[in-house]
Amino acid sequence: MSILTVENLSKTYGSIQALKNVSFSVPEGTVFGILGPNGSGKTTTLGTITDILKPTSGNYQLFDQPPSAASRRRIGTLLETPNFYHYLSGVKNLEIASEIKQHGKEDIDKVLETVDLTRRKDSKFSTYSLGMKQRLAIASCLLGNPSVLVFDEPTNGLDPVGIAEIRELMKKLYREGKTIIMASHLLDEVEKVCSHVAILKRGELITSGKVNEILSNEDIVEVSSANNKKLFDLLQKMNGKIKITDDNLVIRIFFPVGTADLAAVNDFCFNNGVILNHLILKKKSLEARFFELTNN
Repeated sequence: MSILTVENLSKTYGSIQALKNVSFSVPEGTVFGILGPNGSGKTTTLGTITDILKPTSGNYQLFDQPPSAASRRRIGTLLETPNFYHYLSGVKNLEIASEIKQHGKEDIDKVLETVDLTRRKDSKFSTYSLGMKQRLAIASCLLGNPSVLVFDEPTNGLDPVGIAEIRELMKKLYREGKTIIMASHLLDEVEKVCSHVAILKRGELITSGKVNEILSNEDIVEVSSANNKKLFDLLQKMNGKIKITDDNLVIRIFFPVGTADLAAVNDFCFNNGVILNHLILKKKSLEARFFELTNN
């Protein structure tokens, strides 16, 4: 089942076209990242599918059906800075949130445990760190046990510890069966958290699909020996390589993704009189692939 299907979605603000015929699908049980630099249309996309914004043209479906109030109740959203009462405790703020949502009060203890705030539930919100405040906001999203979570830049403004906490929390929620749709401009975040990705640039969809297929299209094998000149000359004769580069420290061999065979490389070198002192498989960096896709 597709959690979300976007079809030719467009949104204009006067002369500015924020989205241009964007289409993609979010499979159930995935962490789907909408990736792009600032101004690419990520927030506009999330605002549209959560009914905050009306599209200029195009449409979308939720759970393979036209969107409805019932289907939106199955989605927990965090699109802006959480609006909590600073002088109230975490648990009191969640009680107010459940009253506003008209459901989820019975979930408060569970969601506090999920986001690791049980020990601080009676502390005032003003005493929370930024990471704790964000985790409380996610706890509010979890009230009512939604099957889908939508986050806009969930680690924005956090320190490295807070970023790590939110990333681990999202992985935990994914393992518990939640489908997560998140917008981010952080390449590293998408690579470490997401299973699928859609890449936007200036309101246009560049590509979408599985992260390991979209953002990594080469295997890189790094090798070196006591005599890199001899090794370099030898590797020119090896079948299956795309290209070889040499930076005097290691030699990099590029293969089509999924085809690199370290044992075969080692055997080839050994059988031809060269003993390797370094042999490792790497993937093409997310950053390099992203810049290729967006032509930056």
